[in-house]
Amino acid sequence: MQAPPTDAQPVDSTAPVIVLTRRRINIIFSALIAGMLMAALDQTIVSTAMPTIVGDLGGVSHMAWMTTAYLLATTLVMPVYGKFGDLWGRRNLFLIAIGLFTLASLGAALSPSFGWLVVWRGVQGLGGGGLMILSQAIIADIVPARERAKYMGPIGALFGLSAVAGPLVGGFFTDSAALGWEWCFWVNVPVGLAAFTIGWFALTLPRKRNTTPLDYSGIIALSATTTSLVLFTDFGGSDGWGAPRTLLFIAAFVVSVVVFVLVERRAAEPIVPLSLFRNPTFVVATALGMAVGLGMFAAIAFMPTYLQMSSGLSAANSGLLMLPMTAGIILTIQGSAGFIQRTGRYKVLTIAGVALILAAMLWMTTLSGGTSLWTVGAMFFVLGAGLGLIMQNVVLAAQNAVPAGQIGTATSTNNYFREVGATLGVAVFGTLFTSRLAESLTSALTGNAEQAVQAGITSPETLVPSAVQAAGEPLRTAIVDAYADALAPVFWYLVPILVVALLLAFALREVPLSDVAGMVARGEAVEREEDLPVVPPVTLVADQPAATTGDEASLRT
Repeated sequence: MQAPPTDAQPVDSTAPVIVLTRRRINIIFSALIAGMLMAALDQTIVSTAMPTIVGDLGGVSHMAWMTTAYLLATTLVMPVYGKFGDLWGRRNLFLIAIGLFTLASLGAALSPSFGWLVVWRGVQGLGGGGLMILSQAIIADIVPARERAKYMGPIGALFGLSAVAGPLVGGFFTDSAALGWEWCFWVNVPVGLAAFTIGWFALTLPRKRNTTPLDYSGIIALSATTTSLVLFTDFGGSDGWGAPRTLLFIAAFVVSVVVFVLVERRAAEPIVPLSLFRNPTFVVATALGMAVGLGMFAAIAFMPTYLQMSSGLSAANSGLLMLPMTAGIILTIQGSAGFIQRTGRYKVLTIAGVALILAAMLWMTTLSGGTSLWTVGAMFFVLGAGLGLIMQNVVLAAQNAVPAGQIGTATSTNNYFREVGATLGVAVFGTLFTSRLAESLTSALTGNAEQAVQAGITSPETLVPSAVQAAGEPLRTAIVDAYADALAPVFWYLVPILVVALLLAFALREVPLSDVAGMVARGEAVEREEDLPVVPPVTLVADQPAATTGDEASLRT
């Protein structure tokens, strides 16, 4: 096995060296789990409540922005957290991320309109992006790559469990007359306060000092690039790909990319070092994560909505159908962690994971209003099994391929492109789905206008699951068919992307996993107390008279 690539950054000799005992690692890991729990739940707790939220606030045709705003904000800040963590240390940044997330949850719960809710979802993303990046980077700091899957596995399983717990809790709040969907956000406040307290006392990590000018121009250019790309896809689907506003955003994207590359070539500490893209292992792992992220998030984001409307399930029961996916994730992510620790091999698992996700996507194209719940559960299990095999491996491959001083930057860049894929996937997938849905629902309501008025359904914008279930026939069947016909065919758009991902998995070069933790490689920590640097005793020279003889000179205490 090899050590990480040589780190060219100087080590601050005045910083205290930390001993990475097993107890210290476990305490730090507990703080990471507390913060990640909040972010993991928030990504899924809103899914089952979304139809009711957008119906109550009048935003059905803009439903995709609920997810897009969060993912866009998360994507924007990922490189910032990664680079600043490398430069200044990760403890304070992690606490800031928890604080932002908690504050935004409070704002979302009190939102008076759909617009304000989207704004607060974006602020939540600013915190959630930090929680995801910093937790992965901190694990790489304290645990060698060979053992890292053992620790990253539970975090992946946590996201898997949240895929069930989140929709269930969100469904319970939504179905409860006494609580309501607002509690999907209220619940984050006590969890956030608890996570902040645990992090404050348990997260003991070195702080660093940096005098290099920050890459503010790079941050602005990267933000402009990401935002213009996402808005291009969103407005392209709603206004048309040749509409003036759509063309304006694609032009802004091209200009932003050129400006970003020029800025990064001149920056002393670039927010995304272009040297990373000369590393073939990092490039393939990052491209693979982007392709899988595009398909993964697009498939998960709208399935609970489909199930509620097309299958007549309540919000809580539609969340239960995520249980097979969670079982698949936990089964394969824990099994793969043990395999990687024993063999040091991860490429074969990555190939198998992409193949399973591709199979699940092909299967989902057959969804219809008449698909049995057992079949839907089996589809989710296959999808979860594939995600469990790949979701941590692409990050592990990227971290292991770079110097120890770039762990945070590599982690954030890898996740950034995965989130770009996710954001694009949700934006394009959501636009295709909602545009098809709006046309189908308008036709369904127009064709059954008298029944729609009697059921209190006056517009597709205010349609909620309870109103669909209360509607009589043939209106109810017309609405259910509208959802089924709008969603299932869109999965075909994801199949070619996942075929490319499978080819990338075969092209991934397997670099031997390091046996040295990031902080140890940078000289910030040691694994045992006996490895601590020895401080030589201080020698004091006695005061001397103005003139001395040779024998009297050099008296020492």
